[in-house]
Amino acid sequence: MLVAGSGQVQLEDRKNLAYVKAVIHETQRLANILKFCSLTCQQGSTVFPLLTSVLYDETEWENPHSFHPAHFLDTEGRFVKRDAFMPFSAGRRSCLVEALARMELFMFFSTLLQNFRFTPEPGVSEEDLDLTASQSPQTMCCTTLKRHALLNSSLSLFFFCVTLTLGFFFFFRLT
Repeated sequence: MLVAGSGQVQLEDRKNLAYVKAVIHETQRLANILKFCSLTCQQGSTVFPLLTSVLYDETEWENPHSFHPAHFLDTEGRFVKRDAFMPFSAGRRSCLVEALARMELFMFFSTLLQNFRFTPEPGVSEEDLDLTASQSPQTMCCTTLKRHALLNSSLSLFFFCVTLTLGFFFFFRLT
C-alpha cells in the first residue's frame, strides 16, 4: 500500500487513500476500548449508550467480529461512509472534537505507514497477537522504510491501529 507517494502526507490526500481511511474506521469499529459492566441504574443516573450493539451488529456488517477494512469500501475500492459506524457516539452527546480527531488519526496514521513497517516482535506470529485494553500493549517492532515501501501485513497493521487508538484514548482520558 503506497501512502501519499514520496511527499509529506497532506489532509487533501484523504480522498486518494480510501484503504487507509477504511483501516482507521475498521480499527475504531472493532477495537472496543471501553468496558461497560451490567449494573442496575438508579433513577436519575447518567447513562451512556453502549455502541457495541451497533458496531458488531450482524445485520450491518458482513464479518462483524473480524478485522475487515472492506466494510468501508465499495466494489471499486472507494471509501463508503456507514450509518452503523458511530465510534464517537451520536446525537447531542457525540464527541465535540470528532472532526479534529478524524483529521489527527488520518495524518498521524498515514505518516507512520509512510515511514515505518510494523511487525510482531521476533518469535511472535501474527496469530499469537491479541487485543488488549491495558496501557502496556504487546510489543511491536518498528522498522524504518525507504520511501515508497509497501506494508504487507494487515493483521500487524490492525494491532498497531488498536495500540494507537488505545494510546489516544488513555492520553486524552488522563489530560
